[in-house]
Amino acid sequence: MKRQDFFFDLPEALIAQQPAAQRRDSRLLVLNPNVEPEQSLVDGQFPDLLNYLNADDLLVFNNTKVIPARLYGQKSSGGKVELLIERVVDQNTLLSHVRSSNAPKAGAVLTIEGSFDVEVLGREGALFVLKVLSEQSALDLIEAHGHMPLPPYIEREDAVEDKERYQTVYSAKPGAVAAPTAGLHFDEALLEEIQSKGVQLGFVTLHVGAGTFKPVQVDDISEHVMHSEYLEVDAELVEKIRQTRAKGGRVFAVGTTSVRCLESATRFSSSGEIEPYQGETDIFITPGYEFKQVDGLLTNFHLPESTLIMLVSALAGYEHTMHAYAHAVEQQYRFFSYGDAMLILPKQPVA
Repeated sequence: MKRQDFFFDLPEALIAQQPAAQRRDSRLLVLNPNVEPEQSLVDGQFPDLLNYLNADDLLVFNNTKVIPARLYGQKSSGGKVELLIERVVDQNTLLSHVRSSNAPKAGAVLTIEGSFDVEVLGREGALFVLKVLSEQSALDLIEAHGHMPLPPYIEREDAVEDKERYQTVYSAKPGAVAAPTAGLHFDEALLEEIQSKGVQLGFVTLHVGAGTFKPVQVDDISEHVMHSEYLEVDAELVEKIRQTRAKGGRVFAVGTTSVRCLESATRFSSSGEIEPYQGETDIFITPGYEFKQVDGLLTNFHLPESTLIMLVSALAGYEHTMHAYAHAVEQQYRFFSYGDAMLILPKQPVA
C-alpha cells in the first residue's frame, strides 16, 4: 500500500491542545469490524467502554512513565541548546536529540538548566550520546529540571498540570518521552469499575520514543524503516493471557504500544506462542498482518499517513478505519494525545 492511502483532511481546530476537564470526559467512537463500514460506528462517551467488556476479558495497559525529557541549556559559547532525551542508557549516559544553531561536536560541554553539565561523547545516527557530569543520576536530574515533552502538534509551552495529565494514573516505570495516550482516559475509579465487572488488568512496558512522531516519508510503506523501542513483557502477563484464553475471554490492548508489546513477544518467541520478552522491537504492523494476541484495541485518533493509523487499519480493516476517521472529523472528535478515543471490537471468527 501507499503512504497516501492513509491520508485524510484534518482541520487544525480538531487537534486537542488541552486535556478534557476530567480524564473520563472524552468521547468514545466504537467500531464494529463485523458489519459494513456504514453500519459499524456508535458514538458515545468514554465510560461506555464498560458496556463492551465481558467478565473474563483482559485489558493490557502500558505502564511506562513519561519523564520530563525536554531540557534547555547553553554551550560554552553562550549559544542556546534544546535537548529532547530519547533514552536514559544508564546512570550517567543519555541518548538525545539536540537542537542548536550549530550541532555541538564531541568534547563539547553543555550547561543544562543552569544546574548541571553534560559532555557530548559523539553521535549515534541522528542522536547525540551525552555524559552527565554530576554525582546525581541522569534520571534524577531530568526529573528535577526537565519539562514534560508535549508532542509537536500541541502548540503551547508545557504547564504545571501536564505533569499529571500527560501521564497515566498507573504509570510505574520511568523511561518514555511520549505518553501511551489511550491510557490517559482512565481514572482510578473507572479502573475499579472495570475490575468489579470481572475484567482483568494486565501490564506491559514500552518506553515510547520521540520516533513515534516520525512521519512515513516513503511512498511504498513496505520500504519504511521503523524506529526501535524498548519493551518488557513479563511472565505474570503471559500467564494472564493464557488464563483469559482458557476461559474464553478476549484480550484488549490499551494503545498501539501495548499491541506492539504483545505481538513482539510472540514474534520473538521460539514456540510461536507468547513468552516473556525484554529487549528492543521495531515491529511495523500494516494491513495484511495476522494478529496473534490482540483481539480488540482502545486507541486515540492518529496522524494522517502515520504508522499508527496503519496499525489500526491492520486490525479494524482499511475501509472501516478510513470511514471511522472521516466520521470522527465530521462529528468533530478531538484528535491526538489529549483527544478522544476509539474502541475497535474483536472480529468474530468466520464460520
